[in-house]
Amino acid sequence: MPRLPIADARQSLDFYTQMLGFTVACLWPEVRPTFLIVRRGGVRLAFDVAGSGAANAAESSTGFYIEVEDARAVHESIRERVRVEWGPEVYHYGRREFAIRDPDGYMIIFSVRTDDPPTCKM
Repeated sequence: MPRLPIADARQSLDFYTQMLGFTVACLWPEVRPTFLIVRRGGVRLAFDVAGSGAANAAESSTGFYIEVEDARAVHESIRERVRVEWGPEVYHYGRREFAIRDPDGYMIIFSVRTDDPPTCKM
């Protein structure tokens, strides 16, 4: 379970629960949370509110992969509510993937194994 710094707990909580269908596993303290854990299926993500001078994660390559059963279905379920960075595409390494960014700029790549032929040249 990765533990990542964030700028705003409520903003991240809303994004992961309302946009991506995660549920709250831990929120501390409840009034002004500075730590949270969300989960969906077997995926658990932890977040800490960073100090006021923290750099935006979008400026780094920090991100994570989430293994899903159907990347196209996940894409279809969220594409109207979030900006899709790229995909879904099938890559030469046998995975269908697409990516979005969370409110703190972390790249989230949804991925599933496939035998379909590649749809992009990389």
